[in-house]
Amino acid sequence: MRRISLLSSFFIVCFAIAVQAQTAAPKPYPELQKLHPYIGHWTYEGEYKPGPLGPGAKFTGEYESKMILGGFLYQAHFTEQGASGVAKGLEIDGYDPVNKNIFAGWYTDDGGRFSGVMSVSGNTLDFSGKATLAGKEYLARVTFVLAADQMSATFKGDISTDGKTWVPFEEGKWTKVKPEKK
Repeated sequence: MRRISLLSSFFIVCFAIAVQAQTAAPKPYPELQKLHPYIGHWTYEGEYKPGPLGPGAKFTGEYESKMILGGFLYQAHFTEQGASGVAKGLEIDGYDPVNKNIFAGWYTDDGGRFSGVMSVSGNTLDFSGKATLAGKEYLARVTFVLAADQMSATFKGDISTDGKTWVPFEEGKWTKVKPEKK
């Protein structure tokens, strides 16, 4: 009888562990930790280059980012001031475990959007994908190079209409704003 009791207890404990394992909260993908150096408040400045989108112009902006939804997504809000006025935008990035890449989406209040994938290697973040700007679609690629102290970065971007010929689109620098001491 005792043998049956011990065997029953063993199965009950195994069943309870299996149920608990299946209901344990999922954890964010470790690949998203590569975006953690970009979390925070940044200012940026740069220049849109003359090309298919116009004559080019200087711009400045602010960028605020954080992890959301339990760490499964990276979110940023940005405001940019340029020759055509103030533009606001939203960025949402996450990890796609099926395709094993970081997906990226940037959306602006003038209907523009960038969608594609990012890769991070060391201090370099590369974006490649499509940009829909002023009602036309372009291929886009942007490279961010984070300084060793992770307090500044430079960026350069190119666009293409055919995927063969690329022209400079933007270039500039970011500066991380240190949190105020409380």
